[in-house]
Amino acid sequence: MAQTLLNLSANGRLVAGLLVNLLSSICIVFINKWIYVHYGFPNMTLTLVHFVVTWLGLYVCQKMDIFAPKSLPIRRIVWLALSFCGFVAFTNLSLQNNAIGTYQLAKAMTTPVIILIQTTYYKKTFSTKIKLTLVPITLGVILNSYFDVRFNLLGTVFATLGVLVTSLYQVWVGAKQHELQVNSMQLLYYQAPLSSGFLLCIVPMFEPLTGDGGIFGPWSLPALATVLFSGVVAFLVNLSIYWIIGNTSAVTYNMFGHFKFCITLVGGYLIFHDPLSINQALGILCTLAGILSYTHFKLAEQEEGKSRLAQRP
Repeated sequence: MAQTLLNLSANGRLVAGLLVNLLSSICIVFINKWIYVHYGFPNMTLTLVHFVVTWLGLYVCQKMDIFAPKSLPIRRIVWLALSFCGFVAFTNLSLQNNAIGTYQLAKAMTTPVIILIQTTYYKKTFSTKIKLTLVPITLGVILNSYFDVRFNLLGTVFATLGVLVTSLYQVWVGAKQHELQVNSMQLLYYQAPLSSGFLLCIVPMFEPLTGDGGIFGPWSLPALATVLFSGVVAFLVNLSIYWIIGNTSAVTYNMFGHFKFCITLVGGYLIFHDPLSINQALGILCTLAGILSYTHFKLAEQEEGKSRLAQRP
């Protein structure tokens, strides 16, 4: 009975974490879109603001005794912080040098690359059924974006680097929590300011610092207020990402990411009346079928694992 209550409590926390990530992620997409369209705020600078606000939010949390910081050697998380900067830089460069369809297709390759990294370097095993769920998901992404897939050498290089660095970042987010015996807040508390410092060094390579469109440009009060609000939402997004990966896996988080992509497309169609073709609708159904299959097989494997543990003398 006690074990059942513990399982229900754990599942409840997981559902709550996924729900926070879902709502905050969808919210930030529309807030950021508003900021880009109405204020022209630079993309990477906005990411920098998001991570600074995330660290400030965590600082307030630790002052309120919500979590206790754990002393971590910087050298143990420097690659995690650098991989985040690489993920931001290469993702932006991929978007700048590729069509939207190519960009989305490249992002879909993150899941199989994560599985490859975890299988090769972390000796983690995935069943054939789990691997096969990637087929309808990839097919769904192709159906959603094939009409806008165009390849060029520079764009392909950036997209490939983006997939590789993003996969490493997501794997390390989970691995570092277990390796250093810290929770999501404790790890993010150190990584956020470190990544902010690195981002501050690379932002001038892509975006102006002063004048129109620069971080220190003449921004209006409504623009600054909206950017700050997006930072607060980003705090929830970043924290929930770390929490989900730490309590599940990078693959599960990626599957959830595909689900959010489908919800965003459907939301755009229902709320903003964005066009949705038959191919895109079929793509959404394929992707959702793959996600549901993954969830079913993953839960079945977890129950099987619990049964084996219970049968041990």
